[in-house]
Amino acid sequence: MKGMPRTIGFAALLAVLAALLPSRLAAQDYSPRATQEYIAYIGTYTNETSKGIYAYRVSPAKGEATPIGLVAEESSPAFLAVHPNQNFLYAVSEVNDYEGQPGGAIAAYSIDRASGALKLLNKVASRGRGPTHLAVDQTGKAVVVANYGGGSTTIAPIRSDGSLGEATGFVQHSGSSVNPQRQKEPHAHAAVISPDNRFVMVADLGTDQIFIYRLDPEKGSIVSNDPAFAKVAPGSGPRHFAFHPNAKFAYVNNEMTSTVTAFAYDAQRGALTELQTLSTLPEGYTGNSSTAEIAVHGSGKFLYVSNRGHDSIALFSVDQAKGTLTAKGHFPTQGKVPRNFAIEPTGEYIFAANQNSGSVVLLDINQNTGELQPTGRELSVNRAVCVVFVPAQ
Repeated sequence: MKGMPRTIGFAALLAVLAALLPSRLAAQDYSPRATQEYIAYIGTYTNETSKGIYAYRVSPAKGEATPIGLVAEESSPAFLAVHPNQNFLYAVSEVNDYEGQPGGAIAAYSIDRASGALKLLNKVASRGRGPTHLAVDQTGKAVVVANYGGGSTTIAPIRSDGSLGEATGFVQHSGSSVNPQRQKEPHAHAAVISPDNRFVMVADLGTDQIFIYRLDPEKGSIVSNDPAFAKVAPGSGPRHFAFHPNAKFAYVNNEMTSTVTAFAYDAQRGALTELQTLSTLPEGYTGNSSTAEIAVHGSGKFLYVSNRGHDSIALFSVDQAKGTLTAKGHFPTQGKVPRNFAIEPTGEYIFAANQNSGSVVLLDINQNTGELQPTGRELSVNRAVCVVFVPAQ
């Protein structure tokens, strides 16, 4: 399919594929495409070719993605999060010095959902070096940030106009693990808020722990829970974290061992109990690879993990009664180093951000099996890292 033009629509592409491979695609049930258009915002690592946050307007029904362009100049806005009202966007500035002080920053933007334009509202210090991930609580009153370089977690209030107040809570992680090169100190890699908005789970690569904090967005505070953490196998390097839609289970991808760990989740206590750990790589694979992103499909039936080096997305089916996983295959991301991917709002496509090949590739999700198929479409964004979505007007 190499010679197929990128302007071909999704429906046309599927028709061509079906004609070529009838035995495979005839059994697939592609559900109708949603009519709601949305804006895809893409965070990047900045250099001479990338300047900040980029945007595309996406029409799932038409299978079109129209470039809006650079919408915010920012230093390495490597991870983004959207306010619950869809009118504000927040970005980490993954740097080690902000306004002459050690640590990175958090930027707040208002969103013009008609044009896709972003307007900077303000920036505040993240209070830790290299902020790498952030999440907005469900009331839209606070943002929680994981500082990788500083090995810490910060919470800052969100004002009524969407701007940020100075940090009101900060926790410095402590500890280490077995890898002397990468785990001699804490490295907070993701902050994820529980479905009931009561807890924050912070995956820390340096300590092989998921720290658990009780969240109070009204006060802008995070305090250690009891239990205070869950552990993974030494040397695993937990990176990102995802809850199952039924809130009974949760999952973490382990960067250093290319594995995924499933947990039972006690929502009352905020406790995690390990169920199993599986490889995210094909059996017999010996190349150098590490995981990056994890996501559970909205149906709750499938879980995906990206592999950098192997440059694939691993698919697992989910036992929705037990929470356990079964490996179901690996699908190329059509690019190099898929640092992040996102399942778009309709649940029909994955947007895979290939950091080292300057592309965000769209993959079609089979709603019956979870398998991924190339659509022939990709968005051109240099050093793409993170993708989030906002309904367009």
